[in-house]
Amino acid sequence: MKKIDMTNVQEAGEFRRPEPGAYHCVIKMVEDVEDKEYLKVGYDIAEGEYKDYYTNLRKEHPDWAWSGVYVKSYKKAALPMFKRFCSAVSKSNGSYIFDGYTVNSDEKTLVGKHIGLVFQEEEYYSNSGDKRTRLIVYSECPIDKIADQKVPKLKALKEEPSSSFVNEGFTSANEAEVPW
Repeated sequence: MKKIDMTNVQEAGEFRRPEPGAYHCVIKMVEDVEDKEYLKVGYDIAEGEYKDYYTNLRKEHPDWAWSGVYVKSYKKAALPMFKRFCSAVSKSNGSYIFDGYTVNSDEKTLVGKHIGLVFQEEEYYSNSGDKRTRLIVYSECPIDKIADQKVPKLKALKEEPSSSFVNEGFTSANEAEVPW
């Protein structure tokens, strides 16, 4: 093994992450993927014990491409969920209105806006085939309704991965780079 100078290296502590539930969040970036009809939304927790959690996580682990990012489809079949997103943003930001179509269709105006996000824990298989859990965005709500949200149950896996397992749906850090 090569020699390593560890005099200025801080020892890793316990890894803490937010629990499933609802949090007051802020939208940090938005990218419209128009040909596939979805918004890629970057977010972070805006207050409390986990304030700036995802920003700090991305600084420590830039290779974790999907930390603090989720997709909001605006395809026809997904419009009820997209309307819930638009309503949660609008109700969380006073006189600001975002409906994606008539009143305000500039997705860049979402940056800096507040929203309530409900997180669910889900199981997944890592690239090495180990079963792990992560937090995902389950739904949105106005920030004044955060306390009314029920904590979603664990989204459990149904079957074991095949021997040719590939963690589909996630891109490399370079492809999913978030500029914040």
